[in-house]
Amino acid sequence: MTENAQPQESPVEGTPLIKPSSTDHPLHEAVVEACRTVYDPEIPVNIYDLGLVYTIDINDENEVVVLMTLTAPGCPVAGEMPGWVADAIEPLPGVKQVDVELTWNPPWGMEMMSDEARLELGFM
Repeated sequence: MTENAQPQESPVEGTPLIKPSSTDHPLHEAVVEACRTVYDPEIPVNIYDLGLVYTIDINDENEVVVLMTLTAPGCPVAGEMPGWVADAIEPLPGVKQVDVELTWNPPWGMEMMSDEARLELGFM
């Protein structure tokens, strides 16, 4: 190692892969319900119960940031789904702004589905 080189830091063990949601914010439940109105066109279950919504972050100014993924990077609605989510949340009373971000890390897996989604799809 050269004199100026710094060792690479690895993530701290126990650090969550997904940032926690603002579950204590008064708008959180309304935002969740809005997300439940958006469906993946290929799967008859809403995106929230599918586990595609990773984080709902709402700040003190009622600006909402949704971090979500899709079932696969090649999803045909990848370009449209974030807009559908924003369109579902923006009309909620009190919401100032909505930003929907796509991520592929961690990748979505069937274990992220709610029990309701598993039941609906016949996995339970």
